[in-house]
Amino acid sequence: MEDSERGGGSLSSRLNWLRAGVLGANDGIVSTAGLVVGVAGATSSADALLTAGLAGLLAGSLSMASGEYVSVSSQRDSEQAALAFEERELAERPVAELAELTGLLEDRGLTPAVAREVAEQLTARDALTAHARVELGIDPEQIVNPWHAAWASFIAFTVGALLPLLAIVLPPAGLRVPVTVSAVLCALLLTGWTGARLGGAPVPRSVLRNVLGGGLAMAVTYLAGLLLGAAGA
Repeated sequence: MEDSERGGGSLSSRLNWLRAGVLGANDGIVSTAGLVVGVAGATSSADALLTAGLAGLLAGSLSMASGEYVSVSSQRDSEQAALAFEERELAERPVAELAELTGLLEDRGLTPAVAREVAEQLTARDALTAHARVELGIDPEQIVNPWHAAWASFIAFTVGALLPLLAIVLPPAGLRVPVTVSAVLCALLLTGWTGARLGGAPVPRSVLRNVLGGGLAMAVTYLAGLLLGAAGA
């Protein structure tokens, strides 16, 4: 049973990471597509489009990575502080902590006798892990590394951003915007579907929201580019 729970927790963790990667790629697609399509509305220069796209890719990926690093570092610090406090409590008040664990297990539906026996067995095996999981909702073996999170966000955003960047610079001038819009909408359909399946959300609603949001972003930035291009002409 314990191996099963461990495997389930590991699977859940991997699914969360995969979903985060999909969402990061989605952000890269939408933000970079909005940028390059907006620039395409103002100019037909391939050099300008490539420069803007690369700048957006680097800025976005580095911003995502640094934001994820700071966020996960704060979470990690809080979890480690909670674990350190719990470890001191176990060393200073073992009897009271055993009673607390027993009470928490009773709150989960165990009878007092069974809760006491389970609490004693968990405490004998690994008291800190037992209290971390039951009392704090933390698994000491699965505390996220902020560097892993930062690199994952950087890579996911970069992979997503490459699609609109390549779609806007590779085709002939007259096909750049239609090709980019088509490629981006198809990619958003895929990421919306994948994210919904991984997160257990309704697929049609998630896909529609994703596609409409990306389409609106490109439409607004393209119109802005047209206006700026006309004003600068």
